[in-house]
Amino acid sequence: MEADVLVVGFGAAGACAALQAASQGLRVLAIDRFTGGGTTAISGGVVYAGGGTSVQRAAGVRDSVEAMEEYLRAEVGEAVSAETLHRFCAGSAEDIDWLAGHGVPFEPTPCPFKTSYPNDRYYLYHSGSELAHDPQAPPRGHRAHAPGTSGKALYAPLAAAARKAGVRLRGQTRATGLIVRDGVVRGVRCRTLESAPALVRRAHRVLAGYAAKPGVYAPPLRRRLGKLITALESRYGTEVELTAGHGVILASGTFNANRRMLGEHVERFRGSLPLGTIADDGSSVRLGEQAGAATKAMDRVSVWRFITPPSAFTKGTLIDSAGELLCGANRYGAAIGSELLRRTDGRGWLIVDEPLLREARGQIRAEAVWFQRMQFEFLVRRKGVSAPSRAALAARIGVAPEQLPESTHPMHAFDISLRPHLLYPWPMLTLGGLAVDEESGAVLDGQARPIPGLFAAGRAAAGICAHSYVSGLSIADCVFSGRRAARAVATTLAKN
Repeated sequence: MEADVLVVGFGAAGACAALQAASQGLRVLAIDRFTGGGTTAISGGVVYAGGGTSVQRAAGVRDSVEAMEEYLRAEVGEAVSAETLHRFCAGSAEDIDWLAGHGVPFEPTPCPFKTSYPNDRYYLYHSGSELAHDPQAPPRGHRAHAPGTSGKALYAPLAAAARKAGVRLRGQTRATGLIVRDGVVRGVRCRTLESAPALVRRAHRVLAGYAAKPGVYAPPLRRRLGKLITALESRYGTEVELTAGHGVILASGTFNANRRMLGEHVERFRGSLPLGTIADDGSSVRLGEQAGAATKAMDRVSVWRFITPPSAFTKGTLIDSAGELLCGANRYGAAIGSELLRRTDGRGWLIVDEPLLREARGQIRAEAVWFQRMQFEFLVRRKGVSAPSRAALAARIGVAPEQLPESTHPMHAFDISLRPHLLYPWPMLTLGGLAVDEESGAVLDGQARPIPGLFAAGRAAAGICAHSYVSGLSIADCVFSGRRAARAVATTLAKN
């Protein structure tokens, strides 16, 4: 049966697009290289939302669309127009209710301290640099309610709701090309394992699972597993054509796992920890380019260098290798990483005195989860320089004494440089993608004209977070842009 809309990629953006389309009466077929979930399922499961969401209200937190928009304007820059940013903020509370209505669990317990990711006692937190912008800013990081990292708790209900709504998912099916007839995108050519032996399909699923985790933390392992997966697809896959009567929505993520594309577009990525799964191979961009699509912000990346928890470190001082102020220590980790990336050598120090370090040690057990405790111990035990005075510390790290904060106590400098290490990695996420019309999500060609029948959502498209990133903004944009594209397809169908 021909579908009205075909969704390529079934992570957060694809699931939201499919679910929205199905709710508007469209016949939806989704395909995924694996079995769905993508990077969303291995993420922290955080949605950046505000303006007075039901979760914020239940937590006794006051927020407004205007306050959210004012903060994000500084983060988003020129990634999208002011009108699009306003629509995103104005619809934020409704998006949270829409997610909750489809089973995504949220919990209104605000985190009382600044952290890169809250422990299992807290599910609403300051996930960006809001407190540096306004000390009274409300928390907007809505973490799905589940122990550990909460990505699966966010994705699984969406996938279940989509299936219940009639969305058909063909897993282990990889899009290889677009079907274009009379200038209109009518479907995709695919390579699928649906007819492969059961043992091959099982091996493909198992390898993909290990490539996602622990592969995300070990890029060499992920690459080796990726080669095995590709070999299975090449040997046992069969070619099929899938058509869609009214639209194809590309939603297969970033190009973090494509080293060739990284080399072409990203100046500095070697030594980083590219986030995502091996399905983040830039396939949506390559498919779009086959139809003449333009791209945007392909050189933009988000690099993360977290120093919290412990929250006491937000009172420290961040400097570069020349002793110049890096940025405020209460900024989000991506803002700190961005400032380090701007420095030619990528080097920097966190400066604290002895009382502040004692305060930090007293906080770490209550504030951190296991991997945060591990990073803290690595930072203070392996990456620290100590001295009895400001002058002595300055001499040891090669800066002028007056560039360091004053203190009558022993002082410490912790090396936060962008250097590869398994226990203190610097994660990286590409932010650019296909250029799209901001009202419909239609993919644009080189003359900024919509390509008939082709849409993009999530990190396959340049969207809200194409300039900079705060935790939860990517998934929030997946919801926003996925639903936007589905509405546009439904509108096209209604007009016809």
